Amino acid sequence: MDRRDSVAGVVLAAGTSSRMGRNKLLLEVAGQSVLRRAVLIAVEAGLDPVLVVLGHESERVRAEIEGLRCEVVVNPGYQEGIHSSLRTGIAAVPERCEAAVVLLADMLLVEAWMIRTLVQRYETERPALVVSDYEGVDAPPILYDRQLFGELRVLEGEGCGKRVVKRHTAEAVRVRWPARALTDLDRPEDIERIRDELGGER
Repeated sequence: MDRRDSVAGVVLAAGTSSRMGRNKLLLEVAGQSVLRRAVLIAVEAGLDPVLVVLGHESERVRAEIEGLRCEVVVNPGYQEGIHSSLRTGIAAVPERCEAAVVLLADMLLVEAWMIRTLVQRYETERPALVVSDYEGVDAPPILYDRQLFGELRVLEGEGCGKRVVKRHTAEAVRVRWPARALTDLDRPEDIERIRDELGGER
């Protein structure tokens, strides 16, 4: 991909893991930490640059992605919620990028080929958005064209990314995935279930 019109990756990984009771980014799944796996998938998908938004325990977490082709962006206001990390990440996307794919570090069933599919649809059709549709539920990864960055940077409150999707749904391309891929890692009981989903990757 030409570096002058690349698509950035914004991996949101700043939360406190309050429902897990410990930092879920450091849990091991399929032989590596949750965060390292997420960043490796973004890199493998060809996103450039891969921006990793950290907050809670940022120094401890940063060590997990040492040596990977990514850039750390620290969100000092991470306790305000995920919308503040989305704003922080989008604000850090360099001018040379025409779009950004927003990913959640704890969506462990999202794979590199899925992200590449979003980018290919964007490059072919040039929509304002390419949205992942999990059998009727919109969720990351979502690709936002640069024209929407201004809206993402100023919206307040939870669900601001989804509000942008709703506002521009007529301009969006939708890519459908099976509902099982929507699984995220929130509570202790999710750990074994996700390890079982990943099967041979334990």
